[in-house]
Amino acid sequence: MTKWLDNEEMAAWRGFVNVSSGVTSALEAELVAHHGITTGDYGVLARLSEADDSKMRMCDLAADLHLSPSGLTRRLDGLVRRNLVVREPSAEDRRVMLAVLTAEGRSFLEQIAPLHVDGVRRHFISHLSPTQLRNLSSAFRSIESGLRSIAGRN
Repeated sequence: MTKWLDNEEMAAWRGFVNVSSGVTSALEAELVAHHGITTGDYGVLARLSEADDSKMRMCDLAADLHLSPSGLTRRLDGLVRRNLVVREPSAEDRRVMLAVLTAEGRSFLEQIAPLHVDGVRRHFISHLSPTQLRNLSSAFRSIESGLRSIAGRN
């Protein structure tokens, strides 16, 4: 038998959905208007910029970004066309394909990151007290831990 959400649970769930989509939409609108790039593309560039040698196995990048392999391929196609990312075979295993942030991609990310960070502050961080921010961070870590556990990726 289904245990329905009570009022507080429903308010928390709907709040998460509304805030998540609202903040993401606002950030996306700014990135597209100013730089012609989506938040998904920004996520690829940011994740690659944090990786060792600015490269990742495509399967690992897809998992990190919660994309299917074909979804990542489609996402990378536009970034490759803009020379922000290249695909290259792994030196260790020629069967493995890597996504690599180019120098042009790093420069572009450095150019657009201030707008994105400012947007995160304006649309999200600035609406929370330090205590709320700590509590929210803690709550999200708990949820992420549960998701990793379910997926078998502790």
